[in-house]
Amino acid sequence: MAKITRAEVDHVARLARLKLSEEEKARMTSQLDAILGYMDKLHTLDTSAVEPTATVIPMVSVMREDVVRPSLEREDALANAPDREGVFFRVPRIIED
Repeated sequence: MAKITRAEVDHVARLARLKLSEEEKARMTSQLDAILGYMDKLHTLDTSAVEPTATVIPMVSVMREDVVRPSLEREDALANAPDREGVFFRVPRIIED
């Protein structure tokens, strides 16, 4: 028995704003039916010993610890500035008055 009807494919296509030809609708009906059939096979598996998870790959933090350390000296930071005004970087104006 089919898991999905042609009317459901039409409905989903309309929601997704897809214009499908009759051939595409037939193919989508068949493909979606096969996908839902496969999902039924997965439902028969015993997963009672499997812990719920969002991913099968172990997640580790790639962020380093936040350690306080001395900052770059102001003069060193401004040393390669193409244009500066006192202790500030000078940049071209992008917003006009």
